[in-house]
Amino acid sequence: MLQLPKSQPMRNLASRSKSYELCRQITAKYSKTFYLGTLLMPEAKRRAIWAIYVWCRRTDELVDGPQAALTTPETLDQWEEHLESIFAGHPIDDYDVALVDTLERFPIDIQPFRDMIAGQQMDLYRSRYETFDELNLYCYRVAGTVGLMSSAVLGVDNSTSKAPWDQQTNSYNPVGEAIALGIANQLTNILRDIGEDARRGRIYIPLEDLQRFNYTEDDLFKGVVDDRWQELMRFQIQRARDYYTKAERGIRALSRDARWPVWSALMLYQKILNVIEHNHYDVFSQRAYVPKLRKMLSLPIAWLRAQVL
Repeated sequence: MLQLPKSQPMRNLASRSKSYELCRQITAKYSKTFYLGTLLMPEAKRRAIWAIYVWCRRTDELVDGPQAALTTPETLDQWEEHLESIFAGHPIDDYDVALVDTLERFPIDIQPFRDMIAGQQMDLYRSRYETFDELNLYCYRVAGTVGLMSSAVLGVDNSTSKAPWDQQTNSYNPVGEAIALGIANQLTNILRDIGEDARRGRIYIPLEDLQRFNYTEDDLFKGVVDDRWQELMRFQIQRARDYYTKAERGIRALSRDARWPVWSALMLYQKILNVIEHNHYDVFSQRAYVPKLRKMLSLPIAWLRAQVL
């Protein structure tokens, strides 16, 4: 998949419509909560987000997928060359066709894509993070970048009317908030997947936080759920919620047709934290997920927030 063609003749690739359909299927299969949010978008934006999601997922699977043991720094270098080809308008495989078309329709910068690959490189040689500052860089690279990619598609509404006392410039661009939403989602993923990551020898909770609550790596690998663990998890969940709060402030600056889906995606993902709490912070023996009915009941509330906030 990653070997770039040299002098071989290019095979026939999927049509644009077929490529977008492949991206839709993958998004629907592997990220049901995220997919539900995309269905609230206009078609062009929805399809573009699917194309971005699939590239991000393929990038992540290089270090977390079934063939991750075969991934080397050279593999990621090849993947970056693959990326350069896409941005040059030359798709290499069927999934690329949709992303090339997306790049022609929306002004997306290549740097967040490069930064995401750098985040995967971190996973090749790191399985611990001493401080939150270190983890925050990782979260930016693997997820905050998604906020930047998506913002270019969602668009900013510079015509939003403002109250006389609101003197913010109409050129406001919620870059920081977009990054915050990506980081909030990644922190949520980390908390949901603690048990799964532990079985692979990985700990994404900063070691300084484990020490703060007198909880050890050995405790984590044994799946110990006690008062220390619950206090530690409350601390981690509040940190993620603080990032969600920051992200919320940027939604009103988005294009009107993007506010409802973004509010929906934010609220649905944030509910994973509620489920973790409901499960008494046991992320070792049960996976936190939001039932479909609860997701559907969130949509009207998200719509109302999109209108008034």
